[in-house]
Amino acid sequence: MSAFEALRIANTALGAHQVWIDALAGNIANANTAKPTSGAAFQATHVVMAGRPDGGVDVAGFATTDPQGVMVHDPNSPLADAEGYVRMPAMDMASEMSQLVMAQRGYQASVQVTKTAQDTYSAALQIGNR
Repeated sequence: MSAFEALRIANTALGAHQVWIDALAGNIANANTAKPTSGAAFQATHVVMAGRPDGGVDVAGFATTDPQGVMVHDPNSPLADAEGYVRMPAMDMASEMSQLVMAQRGYQASVQVTKTAQDTYSAALQIGNR
């Protein structure tokens, strides 16, 4: 694999991991978002990625959680219905945090590949200067 190819693949991974991190940040920020039972719950966004035939990865699309969410008894909420229920997002915070760690590590690995490829290019250019 050439250094140019490594840079191209790492660039696709950087972009995909950034989208993944952004989606997870939005999910985590809205984990405690209560909605009235008459409406839909906050829908967590999950990034769907696909490998490219020439290497690298693309964001293929997005999937969302169930708009029904989870009914939680919270009679003190101003959004509660007559029986004291609100609609909360159907997401697992432990899973969201685990995915965030994976996305961050993937991003960091792609950055390291980029730095290594740049160092390789710099070293190759210095060969002609000696």
